[in-house]
Amino acid sequence: MKVGVVLNPIAGGGRLKRHWAEAAASLKTNFGDFELRETQASGDAERLAIDLAAGGCDLVIAAGGDGTASEVADGLLQAQDETGHESALGLLPCGTGIDFARGLGMPRGIDATLKRIADAKARKVDAGRVCYIDDHGKLASRHFINIASLGLSGATDRAVNADKRKGRVSTKALFFWRTVLEFIRYRFQDVRITIDDGEPVEARMALVAVANGKFFGGGMMIAPDAELSDGQFDIVIVRAANKLGLIRDIRLLYGGRHRNHPAITILRGRKVLVEPLSDVEKNGALVDIDGESPGRIPATFEILPGALTLRG
Repeated sequence: MKVGVVLNPIAGGGRLKRHWAEAAASLKTNFGDFELRETQASGDAERLAIDLAAGGCDLVIAAGGDGTASEVADGLLQAQDETGHESALGLLPCGTGIDFARGLGMPRGIDATLKRIADAKARKVDAGRVCYIDDHGKLASRHFINIASLGLSGATDRAVNADKRKGRVSTKALFFWRTVLEFIRYRFQDVRITIDDGEPVEARMALVAVANGKFFGGGMMIAPDAELSDGQFDIVIVRAANKLGLIRDIRLLYGGRHRNHPAITILRGRKVLVEPLSDVEKNGALVDIDGESPGRIPATFEILPGALTLRG
């Protein structure tokens, strides 16, 4: 089996890079020879994954956080579309957000994680594709593997990624406090949500999450019933409500105990269109894609059943 690794050297404050001798030895033990590529800037992981897949790698391991994993998956799916060669995705999680790995129940420790990948059988899981408006006002699209969302989550992503404490403090604490701070200043936005061919739903919302996986935001179980292989999204709509009450109830998200919350609706579907109502500037909510915020709505989210091969 030909193996490639895409390493984000600054993930988790550089922790994985500092322990790379251990990781390299474990990779050698579990897989033999491997090709290593390191990212230097946002977007590199996607390009490097495409190169590794085009070079015939059967397995590409994303060594980093959710952003790295998402970019690698995006690259593998692009390469698969272009060449027909299917490379499996593996995760060596380390970063500000490791929510996709958390949903998979990945073990702690480099050696245990790599051994699990080596011993696992490849399986097909769903992926998503989102089309949105980027920060330059142009139509853009990309794949995602865990959760794409809009509203408060997009603003929180930008705040977390700009925080100088990123990588040096607890991920859960950083996301929690940034979520609270952004929510205090957040202005609810009016959107129209259309799921599949159903009647549009208009809502003044704080958040809409289109979930393939269960967790986001540093451990919030936003979609407790989501499954990676069921061919559908779980769509979680958090409507405008009393801010102090919602801040108090954020704790419910960590345990997935919000199903019956009066401000929250959970629906299911294969395609989701979210559009701003009336004033586009006022209601053009920021989009979050696997922990990164590259643009805003209008956005269309589509499920790709069984599109990605996963090991681990």
